[in-house]
Formats: sequence, structure tokens, C-alpha cells
Amino acid sequence: MRHWVKLAVAVIAAAAFTSIAATYAFAHGVAARGTTVKVAKSRLGRILVDSRGITLYDFVADKRGRSSCYSACATYWPPVLTKGKPHAGRGVRASLLGTTKRKNGKLEVTYNHHPLYYFIGDGKPGQATGQGLNQFGAPWWALSPAGKEIH
Repeated sequence: MRHWVKLAVAVIAAAAFTSIAATYAFAHGVAARGTTVKVAKSRLGRILVDSRGITLYDFVADKRGRSSCYSACATYWPPVLTKGKPHAGRGVRASLLGTTKRKNGKLEVTYNHHPLYYFIGDGKPGQATGQGLNQFGAPWWALSPAGKEIH
């Protein structure tokens, strides 16, 4: 009987986590008219953030401007999505902003050809808890206003 209870608790916990991750990705990742990317000061120096000041990351495993983060990876590292052309906020070079199409047809924001992501562990402005983590086969880095990885 204990095995079934443990299994039920695990299933409920997984469902709750998936729901939280989906809510996070939706709340942070999709703008009705185009996501805004800006620059903010942080403990890492000047980095890219969204309009609310949440840190944006790139994934070293991405190649040629295309995302390689799907399934479980995208649960922990939600892509920065947009429904229109992304906007350059304070300190961002508009010429480096772009998009790439994900497998599901949604547009992911790119900067200097790096697809951008959130980290599920960052809940408020100024946090960069995903910085340098090596997950899903490669490290994750915040980006400078020049579009370079900050190591």
C-alpha cells in the first residue's frame, strides 16, 4: 500500500511542478505585441533582462540561432516567446534582436543569434541563479548588451 501512496504523491508533485512551470513560461514569456528586452545592472555587470527585470540566458548547445531546448529542458528553462517583433528597451541594440521559430511554430526571441530563455529558479528582478549552470548538456549564461556570454 505504501508504494501506491508514494506513487500518488510523486504524480501530484510532478503535475503541480509542470503547472507552475507552464504558468511561469506564460507569465514571463509571451507578450501580446512583442516582448521587450532591456539592459539592467546586476552582480554580473550589465545584462539582458525582460521588461520586468528578469534575467535572460542563452544555452551554449544552441547552434545557428536555433533552439535545442525542448521537453524537460524547456520546463526548467522556458523560452522567451513573442507574438510580434521584439522591442529594444533601454541599452539594447535593436539590430541584434530577432526571432527564431520553435518546433511548435511559436516565435522565440533571439539576441545576437542566441535564443533567449528564463530560468525557473529566478522569480524576481536581479536574480541570476541560472548563471553558469551546466544542465541538459551545456552551460547557461547571461548575455551582455553586446550579445556576448558572461562567464
